[in-house]
Parts: sequence; structure tokens; C-alpha cells
Amino acid sequence: MAESIDTIYQKKIVVAMSGGVDSSVTAALLQRQGAQVQGVFMALAQPDLDEQVRRVRAVADFLQIPLSVVDLAEPFQREVIDYFCASYFSGKTPNPCVVCNRTIKCGLLLEQVRQSFGAELLATGHYARVSGDAETGYRLLQGVDSKKDQSYFLGLLTQEQLAHLCFPLGGFRKEQVYEMAAEFGLTFHHTPESQDICFLKQSSVGEFLASHFPGQERPGPMLTRQGKELGRHEGIHRYTIGQRRGLGLPDATPWYVVGLDPERDAVLIGKDADLWQREVLLPHVHWQSGEPPFLPRVCMVKIRSRHPASQAEITPQDNGGVRLTFAQPQRAVTPGQFAVFYEDDIVFGCGEIGK
Repeated sequence: MAESIDTIYQKKIVVAMSGGVDSSVTAALLQRQGAQVQGVFMALAQPDLDEQVRRVRAVADFLQIPLSVVDLAEPFQREVIDYFCASYFSGKTPNPCVVCNRTIKCGLLLEQVRQSFGAELLATGHYARVSGDAETGYRLLQGVDSKKDQSYFLGLLTQEQLAHLCFPLGGFRKEQVYEMAAEFGLTFHHTPESQDICFLKQSSVGEFLASHFPGQERPGPMLTRQGKELGRHEGIHRYTIGQRRGLGLPDATPWYVVGLDPERDAVLIGKDADLWQREVLLPHVHWQSGEPPFLPRVCMVKIRSRHPASQAEITPQDNGGVRLTFAQPQRAVTPGQFAVFYEDDIVFGCGEIGK
């Protein structure tokens, strides 16, 4: 949030809590600074929902803050899970966290926080920052911990949403968060990061789709770029661009998935050289300021959350989308993922990668 620290901590702030170290330290940190803190837990499609609620309640009780459970399972199914499944069956590899942050966590939850709880701010444990104000506009910035930065997942947020969001951990490194947890008396061990896709847990994507949409699997051919069939598959939703394992196609050099063709139910395969490209099309773009900037312009672009940012020129297209031309070829560009644009540490736009 882009106000002074003193102003922020005089407000009522609701913290989205999961029971993990990040959201727990977020709540404790705000509380220590004098904010009127309340916790909220989103009941979505978590397989271990009861266990998570117990864990969150234990943290809230320890901090002596009220906790509410908000049932958002139905809109989460509609906006996130249905989108996730439809994307895979259409030959894309979606990023449900980007969509969830826009529509559910920083969308419907933020609305409820403001309307039902009378809070001015929703705080989350994201490693990101917000600066600016209503007059000059709000800006989303990367977290200072480059290894944990989560600004990529917040690229679709709007000015209205940024105005009412608070990311207290954006200025800290993960090690510092664990240190603060110990200071607050919160017990957390240095465990592996939680799985990004909360509703999968131990299931693979293929297993999840098969159990939720039985009968949707459509076998088809594995084709080279020249149209030669080298094998068969059990459904394009089981594959993603750049995949090497599980193809069952022995050769002197590895085969990779280089494309998915839902019209032919085909998995397109090729060699490593076929995975590299310099140009990427984005049919639609979200500009964080609410207004498109002057184009063309050169910036840094991430094509996946864990992908290093690379320099690219953004050129407008007649259909309202943009073309990205990278200075260096990019490997395994994946339709359905998001390209997020950065200038220095500021996010200024993003869009879903097209075919």
C-alpha cells in the first residue's frame, strides 16, 4: 500500500490467512505495528480443507485476532477450476494463480472485506509491493527478494484493487520472515514451498482432469512438424510445451512436445531446436495503469513465473493485442501462460500468450 506507514497501521486491515508462515507473519507484523487486524480464510476447493481451517484457527487464536471463514467455493469452481480444465482440453497450459488473484483473492474476497467487514485494506503474504496514490496512480513492484518475488502472479490486478491491497512482506527476504516468525513465537520450519496450484495437492494434472471430467479424454496421434505419425497419446491435456518425459519415443536425440493441436487432437513433437522462438503474440493485454502506454517500447518480459526476464520490444497489433520480439530466442513459449512486462522493478502490463 502506498500510504505512509503510520497511516496504514491506523486502519482496520483484514489478512488473508492460510496457516502458513507468510500469511501468519503478515498478520503478526501488522498487529505489532498497531493495526486493527482480523483474519479471513477462503474456503475454496482445498482437498484438506478441515485441516487447513484448524491450522489457521490455531494461528489466529495464538495472535488473539478474530477469524472468519468465507466460502468462495462456487465462484472459485466457475472462475478458476473451469478455466483451468477448459484451457488444458483446448491445448493450453493455464496459470490458475494469476486468474485467482484477479477474480477471487483480490476480487471477490477484497469486495467482501470492504463491504462485510468494514475494512479499508486486504493484506496478503505475497512477496510484492505497491507504491503510488490515487492521484498519480498505483504501481505494482517486485518484492525485494528476487527468489521469492510473486509480482508475476499479480499482473492482472487493477488500479481499484491495488488501492486497497497491502503486501507487508514485499520489503523482506524469506529468511527474515522465518526470523520474524520465531520472534513472534510462531513455530514454522524451513519446509519446501507449498504447491502453487492449491486444488491439485498430490494429484497430477492428468489425474485431476480425468477424475473431474471423465469421458473427455480424446486419444490422438503424435505428429512431427512434417505430419509423420510416430506414436499415439491418451489426450492433449496430459502434455505441455517443452515436455520430454512420457513420450515413449526413443531416438538418438530426445523428442519434445513443441505444439498441441486440439482440432486434430494431435501432440506435435520435435527436437530441441524446434522449441526456440523470438516472436510471441498476445491477443489481449492488461495495462496496470488502466491506459495503454506509448508503443512500441522495449522492456523486460517474463514468459513464466520462474523464467528469467528477457528483453523484448512490444509492438501493437491491429486486433488490439501486441507482438513481443525478444532480443534473444526464448525456449518453450507456452500458450496459456502469461507474459508479464517489467520496467526496472515495476510491473506495467501482462497478457496471456496466444497460439
